Amino acid sequence: MTHLADLAATELLDAYRGRRLSPVAVAEAVIARIEAAEPRLCALYEFRPEQALDAARESEGRWARGEAGPLDGVPVTIKENVATKGTPMPLGTAARELAAAPADAPASARLREAGAVILAKTTMPDYGMLSSGLSSFHPLTRNPWDMSKNPGGSSAGAAAAAAAGYGPLHVGTDIGGSVRLPAGWCGVFGLKPSFGRVPVSPPFWGRVIGPMTRTVADSALMMREMSKPDARDGMSLPPAAIAWDDLSMDPKELRIGLQLDAGLGLPVEPEVRAAIEAAARLFEAAGAIVEPVGPFLTRAMLGGLDVFWRQRAWADIAPLSDAERAKILPYILRWAEGGRNLSGEEVYVGMSQMGIIRDATLLATAACDFVLSPVAPVPAYPAEMASPIDDPAQPFEHICFTVPYNFSEQPAASVNAGYTRSGLPIGLQIAGRRFDDLGVLRLSAAFERMRGPQKAWPAL
Repeated sequence: MTHLADLAATELLDAYRGRRLSPVAVAEAVIARIEAAEPRLCALYEFRPEQALDAARESEGRWARGEAGPLDGVPVTIKENVATKGTPMPLGTAARELAAAPADAPASARLREAGAVILAKTTMPDYGMLSSGLSSFHPLTRNPWDMSKNPGGSSAGAAAAAAAGYGPLHVGTDIGGSVRLPAGWCGVFGLKPSFGRVPVSPPFWGRVIGPMTRTVADSALMMREMSKPDARDGMSLPPAAIAWDDLSMDPKELRIGLQLDAGLGLPVEPEVRAAIEAAARLFEAAGAIVEPVGPFLTRAMLGGLDVFWRQRAWADIAPLSDAERAKILPYILRWAEGGRNLSGEEVYVGMSQMGIIRDATLLATAACDFVLSPVAPVPAYPAEMASPIDDPAQPFEHICFTVPYNFSEQPAASVNAGYTRSGLPIGLQIAGRRFDDLGVLRLSAAFERMRGPQKAWPAL
């Protein structure tokens, strides 16, 4: 029998409707799973089981009265940089003064309104600027598939929690791969929506909020709620009638691009390449037209983005006292200090690369309905490292497949494509045309059906 903590949100909602399960029983099961695993996994921040049980009891009452919301009683975690009223947001760093958030962020508000039971916030690295579970504020978050490995980041805790079965629904954020990279390394599904599809407060270029779940259908449930409008995001897309519940798609005659070489950054390891090629063959067997997509990201683009992000980080760090700066993760501090003496011209040229990345990505993928690629060129790396090469002078060598789609504003997902010989998950990235979030979900669901049996989830 499937453990209650491992049930998908779709299964929980069906069981609640049929009175076969109660939100309280599910919350108790998930809390027990967390209490058993969390001392080693360290995926959560502000875990409050009593508040979660209170919310589950309220949900049980709504189901009894016929007043249940669309996600009523389903457990959810929320990344700590997505505000929940009354909870401080350290942004992963010990240097930040803690103050209770005055209100829910848009995504948190929509999930709470839908009746979801908020279990906890999840961990992230300092300022969200690492693909790692390393943080100066939070304990080291580990990968449930191999506790000696990193879950990735910056949505580190969300990915680890999803893989460990801390309930079915998890919220992450992504500005260069921070949903897709940890999703890929932890073997879960993660969607970076089109820019503006999910309202963000405060909004920022390229930054999105997306779901992280074990199944595509559960992410679609989250998108149905989180994509609802919120006036606080002046960069959000207009409300749209999207059939989030319809995930049917026949890949026949779709034009699918296959990118196996980013042109720079870390080389794609053979096991990763083999898994992505095998996925492409499945789509070909289903009738899709698969064609190669060559490299389009350049060193100038990636270097300019690095310059701009260093200056952006230094702008946050510069006002701190020496004592406060000393609390920041050393890797992040060394990286950010590269922005200390930049000229206005250098920052402007770096910032302009975001638009250049957008145009290059849109041009390179224009002929494709979707593009397949690795999420990351390498599998999960040692837990104690800040990045796969652990060098602040080369911080983005592993994001060359993910970062283009942040600034092209296209939706892109990570779905598990297989495993290394040592059992580590390998993420397949599926990117779609601008605004075709539903198409990316549908093609991901099609692959989910085609890929065959998966390994059992880690038992911690």
